[in-house]
Amino acid sequence: MEWFVLILIGLIGGTIGSLVGLGGGIIVVPALLFFGSYTVLISEVSPQVAVGTSLLVIIFTGLSSTLMYMKHKKVDYRSGLLFFIGSGPGGIIGAYVNSYLKVDSFSIYFGLFVIFTSIILMFRDKLKPRKKRNHFPFQREYKDKEGVTHIYGFHPITAIVISFIVGFSSGLFGIGGGSLMVPAMILLFAFPAHVAVATSMFMIFLSSILSSIAHMTMGNIDWSFALFLIPGAWVGGQAGAWLNTRLKSKTVIHLFRIILIVVGFRLIYEGIT
Repeated sequence: MEWFVLILIGLIGGTIGSLVGLGGGIIVVPALLFFGSYTVLISEVSPQVAVGTSLLVIIFTGLSSTLMYMKHKKVDYRSGLLFFIGSGPGGIIGAYVNSYLKVDSFSIYFGLFVIFTSIILMFRDKLKPRKKRNHFPFQREYKDKEGVTHIYGFHPITAIVISFIVGFSSGLFGIGGGSLMVPAMILLFAFPAHVAVATSMFMIFLSSILSSIAHMTMGNIDWSFALFLIPGAWVGGQAGAWLNTRLKSKTVIHLFRIILIVVGFRLIYEGIT
């Protein structure tokens, strides 16, 4: 039964994470903590092991979805690599800070972060890119299926600072970081939504490698869990990317943010009590 639960967690986390550009850890970490603590379906894990294992799984979610987005030519590689300059070191630092969090502190902080993520998702569809400007040092163009050309750009320093914060939260909570990066790319840098999601997954793939290595050196990975989570996450990453190119994800996001609010308040309650 344990293997089935883990594969299902990886599948759901990978699908939702790839669909909306979150990475999937926002599902995997609370699921591991819940099933490990309150059921006999899987063995109990510490927050550090849940985060480290999640980041290892996110590598495969990110790679799987990136390969699918590559087929549809939606990944902005140059922007993704520039974001990685910030998110990579941020992920390593976040991983080491995570080692100092106790169970109750982790539950409270992660619960607050989950609720914050649900609020961001609530307003993401209402985000409007800033007006196009032509004086950014780093400027890009993207032509969509309808033949409309989208112009977007940013200052590299601003992008690196934001991606560092994203990487830090990823290494700290094991969530990938797309919940912060995608809205920033849409609102501040005027990325087309689909390009933002695809590029976010590319950046998450790269930064998760460094974060998971940091957790690996601290012994924060349950390899037996990862063995079953990864296949589900790989299939989910492909499925989420496929759905993203064909469906409007509003319904999924509405349901997802309700789940996040419930999970967030439950984590805070557990941390306090």
